[in-house]
Amino acid sequence: MGTARLKISYDGGRYAGWAAQAGSLTIQSELEAALKQITRQAIELTAAGRTDAGVHASGQVASFTHDAPLPEPFAERVNAVLPRDIAVLSAEAAPDGFDARRDALSRSYRYRVLASSLRRPLEEGRALWWRFPLDRDALDECAAAIVGKHDFTAFTPAQTEHVLFKRNIISCEWEEEGPEMVAMKITAPSFMRKQVRILTGTMLEVGGRRRTIEGFRALLEGASRRDAGATAPAHGLCLVGAAY
Repeated sequence: MGTARLKISYDGGRYAGWAAQAGSLTIQSELEAALKQITRQAIELTAAGRTDAGVHASGQVASFTHDAPLPEPFAERVNAVLPRDIAVLSAEAAPDGFDARRDALSRSYRYRVLASSLRRPLEEGRALWWRFPLDRDALDECAAAIVGKHDFTAFTPAQTEHVLFKRNIISCEWEEEGPEMVAMKITAPSFMRKQVRILTGTMLEVGGRRRTIEGFRALLEGASRRDAGATAPAHGLCLVGAAY
């Protein structure tokens, strides 16, 4: 028996998220079906981050155990039977007992925003089109405010299974990705459901001068979900990696 570690990229646009769900098309179910076809073994994947419906990944990490040697070249053979919007970027042996979710020290996400009065067809499904004025300094202030340990109750759905709302944000910053394209990159040991998207939506309201930075900071003291901003659409969000 051995343990394998995969790095995976996918366009989440047509999927109901990472996690396998009866009657739904998911990233996990497509990957496990492909792995079973290549290995002739029933495979159960564990992922670093269980991305929501419509969320993309450029550096998802997943692990699985196997009873027989994996055929080579493994990544290429799996990709040959995967749909074109999912790909294994690398496959390597991992130490026995490695668990992509439990062993991850942090996860990093990026949310991309096209801040322009004109849309760009090649960014459809990849970035949120924001057609309004955007104060970059205000976005930077918001990003700096959330670094550290805070109560993020306002930034996850009110109906939730979470019981721990105080989370530690290792880093957060807005970066220029090109003319009129900005992206928020955020890293933390763990995130609550929709946390990054609600943070993004609320920050954009500050950047659009629909709420104040002082009001934003107050949300980090345990405010309710109704006090925060709208949830940013899934298509702008991408899981870019996990650290071990």
